[in-house]
Amino acid sequence: MRISVWIAATGLALGAAGPVAAQDATFTVRVLTPETALKAAQAALMRCRNAGYQVAVAVVDRMGGAQVMLRDRFAGAHTPDTAVGKAWTAVSFRTNTTDLAAATASGTQTGIRNRPGVVAVGGGLLIEAGGNIVGGIGVSGAPTGKEDDTCAAAGIAAIKDSLEL
Repeated sequence: MRISVWIAATGLALGAAGPVAAQDATFTVRVLTPETALKAAQAALMRCRNAGYQVAVAVVDRMGGAQVMLRDRFAGAHTPDTAVGKAWTAVSFRTNTTDLAAATASGTQTGIRNRPGVVAVGGGLLIEAGGNIVGGIGVSGAPTGKEDDTCAAAGIAAIKDSLEL
């Protein structure tokens, strides 16, 4: 009798948990459309160009996969990879690269800078919508990381209205 009650109780518990477990097995995420990523990259590139800087701009999705990369005609050969690296680093560490650079400048966290693909210098910003990360933008080629950040911020500003929930 005890065994049959236990089996019945276990069956009810598992049956009740079935739909909940199925619902928890997947989740929905928002990602940038290619058109939105391109618009952000173009706006960042134009902001830098208007300031006299030749740069590369990259936009990655929330998982760090490259969606767009633009390189101005006289931007250095290293700038495309660096821009992608900055955008990837921002989404991977869920922080803007200027902040990551400061946090890893000295002490026990400096080893993060040696991880493959990490670019811990200014110019990589998170793209957020409704409190969620939807991508990252990286700019490389301006004289300093501060100017790279300014151009990246212009890219985000260009798409901000279309990102709000």
